[in-house]
Amino acid sequence: MVSTIPLKITFLGSAREVGRAAIAVKSEKTQILLDYGVMLNHIPGFPMHIPPRDLDAVVMTHSHLDHSGAIPVFYIKNGIPVYGTRVAFDLANLLIRDFIKLSGYYLPFEYIELRSMLRHAVSLGYRKEVKVGDIRFQLLNSGHIPGGAQVLLESEGRRVLYTSDYNAVETRLLKGADQDYGELDAVIIESTYADEDHTERTTLEKRFVEEVTEIVEAGGTVLVPAFSVGRAQEIACILAAYHFEYSVVIDGMAREASRILMNNSEFLGDPRLFMNAMHKADWVENWRDRRKASKSPGVIISPAGMLKGGPAAFYIQAVGKKPNNAVFLVGYQIPGTPGRELLDKGVCVIDGKVRKIKAKVEFFDFSSHSGARELKETVRSLGLKAKAPKAGEVVEV
Repeated sequence: MVSTIPLKITFLGSAREVGRAAIAVKSEKTQILLDYGVMLNHIPGFPMHIPPRDLDAVVMTHSHLDHSGAIPVFYIKNGIPVYGTRVAFDLANLLIRDFIKLSGYYLPFEYIELRSMLRHAVSLGYRKEVKVGDIRFQLLNSGHIPGGAQVLLESEGRRVLYTSDYNAVETRLLKGADQDYGELDAVIIESTYADEDHTERTTLEKRFVEEVTEIVEAGGTVLVPAFSVGRAQEIACILAAYHFEYSVVIDGMAREASRILMNNSEFLGDPRLFMNAMHKADWVENWRDRRKASKSPGVIISPAGMLKGGPAAFYIQAVGKKPNNAVFLVGYQIPGTPGRELLDKGVCVIDGKVRKIKAKVEFFDFSSHSGARELKETVRSLGLKAKAPKAGEVVEV
């Protein structure tokens, strides 16, 4: 029986913007927060405030900071449960620790709050139903990054889906999103690429491997700036799947993320391929390894994905000055980042000076989000009308 009291969905962030995802779902007796992320500016942007005492639980859909980065703020004094997958918590610990290290001056929490958050973490498998007050929910594979989840909620006869970031397309690292939703009354769906389709994955993979091989066989080095979680591992898996026989080097925080995934391989689409890729790769352990890799034919996979720090900022200096080398960008480059400047203008700031990059620069759209075609198909299959809420808006279901 459907209650006469509606579910109230409040958009505290990420409405008509990218970043600081935060959505509160309130029933007659219970309120659950879906994500609480940050906007990754120089001074991090936070979602709208919600008092911790008003919450019964938090659900963290995945480890990316735009969905997880502000959750520790609820653990300054309080101890509400936070739900997610085991690997999502392991990866969030890695990413939020780095976030505190780099931006701690601007944050209202420290490592102690992160530790408290992790003590209150409740790890769930996919499709395991949980009841909090009068709301039942379960996590579904999102296909976005390892451990990423969609949230299917039900209360008083109403069923609501929050896709979070999701990818319906299978990749070398992950299976596509689980879209066996059943009947729904509402869906909160991402729209990052609502107006843009992605290149077909196999076509993109083949072009990437062919161009990498061409550079390396001519004695060049290919720098692949990649996000530590997900993209770095996918690139390694693509090279392994196509039997790439030359050197592949993994550096930076991608090493720690890869180790976490090696201990959580059940969350991956093809664990055998992943383990093969990891065992084939060389792992940079020190500056001697780093300098050697920058001068040797092969592929270097290293954060930061937008060249904003990380070992990639070192590699761009060595790799970028030779025309027989290449820099292949494999993720979206936000305007104003070094990666976007490189893509648009062919330059990079090195030692405080704007320098022309002589290496070949190219972009490969290895997105972990559904494109316009998949988004429209999801909405069409559910038979629901679309609405674009604003931050602060309350929608009743």
